[in-house]
Amino acid sequence: MSQMNSDSAQQEKAVQSFEQVRTSLHEVIVGMDSVIDALFWTLLAQGHALFIGVPGLAKTLLISTLSRLLGLDFNRIQFTPDMMPGDLIGLEVLEEDKKTGKRDFQFRRGPLFCQMLLADEINRTPPKTQSALLQAMQESKVSYAGRTHEMEPPFIVFATQNPIESEGTYPLPEAQLDRFLLSIPVGYPSIEEEREIVKRTTAGNSANLKPILTAKDILSFQQLTRKIALDDSMLDLIVTITRASRPGPQMSAELQEVIRFGAGPRASQAISLASKARALLAGRSAVREEDIRSVAPFVLKHRLVLRKLRDQSADQVVSRLLG
Repeated sequence: MSQMNSDSAQQEKAVQSFEQVRTSLHEVIVGMDSVIDALFWTLLAQGHALFIGVPGLAKTLLISTLSRLLGLDFNRIQFTPDMMPGDLIGLEVLEEDKKTGKRDFQFRRGPLFCQMLLADEINRTPPKTQSALLQAMQESKVSYAGRTHEMEPPFIVFATQNPIESEGTYPLPEAQLDRFLLSIPVGYPSIEEEREIVKRTTAGNSANLKPILTAKDILSFQQLTRKIALDDSMLDLIVTITRASRPGPQMSAELQEVIRFGAGPRASQAISLASKARALLAGRSAVREEDIRSVAPFVLKHRLVLRKLRDQSADQVVSRLLG
């Protein structure tokens, strides 16, 4: 009973804290509530997220502001076609001890070593460099020159991708896309939001933001998220949704003409964790169907491989699957 009371108090603290974070974010960011929701789900589920949106929509500002409010060490990397893995991970350099004169190779950590990373335009860098990020995202560690270097928890990657330009880009392989818990679309603001954006950004005022949470708080909330109950009926729904995305006898002929490959088991895991995060922030102790249907589009969209020459977007296909 005491453990239940402790978890309940911890959950109440999490709900209040993230509401404070949301309020503070809105001192800098206008609108984007669905994006902020997905950010919170990603964070609590110990995942990584891929932002899809054109430049100039405040993606970098959103992530950097969030890192300040969470009290996390933040780095931003602008990916370019000439970037090498060493630019990301770091390099071994020959250093001399001034006292003894002895020379030895020392590993100097690259910008990848932080608690929150913004990988800007990740599809502009070659596959060799993309793969260097892959191990860190999956295992929270990297290997260099036969040694393993741990990332500082909570290690979370938010990557951006421009959906318009294709020249000079290297499409992310399905294996790496699958490492992202959620794919978060960032759309244009409404006319009222755009008016407010212009008003705020041209007035010369800046918000005085202070950390609301610590890394220790976040790690604690992540553990609490996994304790949210998921009964068998909700688990069956998650698995049914994921399996429905795979071509086979259970899929309609119309969808089989559109979908080439569906989502794997990692999608079911992602829906489960993101649903638990949503339930936790709603102040509930168990996942409901509304949680699953809310997070599923963010999980499935980037995991579906559609057939070429079909005038169908991933959004439309996911909507039909969930329907």
